[in-house]
Amino acid sequence: MTKKGIFITFEGPDGAGKTTALQELLPALKQLGPEIVTTREPGGVAIAEEIRNIILEPANTAMDDKTELLLFIAARRQHLKEKILPPLAEGKLLLIDRFIDSSVAYQGFGRGLDVADIHWLNQYATDGLKPDLTLYFDIDTEEGLARIARNADRDVDRLDMEKADMHRRVRQGYLAILEQEPERMVKIDASQPLEAVVADALAVIKARFFAE
Repeated sequence: MTKKGIFITFEGPDGAGKTTALQELLPALKQLGPEIVTTREPGGVAIAEEIRNIILEPANTAMDDKTELLLFIAARRQHLKEKILPPLAEGKLLLIDRFIDSSVAYQGFGRGLDVADIHWLNQYATDGLKPDLTLYFDIDTEEGLARIARNADRDVDRLDMEKADMHRRVRQGYLAILEQEPERMVKIDASQPLEAVVADALAVIKARFFAE
């Protein structure tokens, strides 16, 4: 698979603030020159957004763990074809809120599904495409959940309703990926004030791709 652009993903447990950090980074990244495309998973394109609604609907409590995983994978494939590959082929800077690591952390470590199966499904759905850089926003589980509880404007979805033990396993999943792929994944201390989080993330991106 050929690509010319820069592919950066933003990952982290619930409440880490990765989505906010991504948005706050945009003005500084635009000053660096590249054309930027932002998107999210699950979702990003019409078909994947419909799948996202099914996954996150709080009423869907009967959803089987493997069904959940396969829905994420289906949304990922459609998103890849419509929203990931085209901007990369055009040499753009692509920023995605969640990608393949979320499936390993949430459905693998969180749900207890076989991680090897998830790696295979990710490989199948993406034709082996991996990010050039993954920023992992790390925060203590209890603090992340407390942030969610304090945010009255945030819609509570089905995954937010999981018990704290599930969210602790998710964090451990991310830390395991970090240990396995330290060149691709860089940890950002998300417990800091937002300005510091954004500054740290920007420094990593500039050092990796825009060093003078």
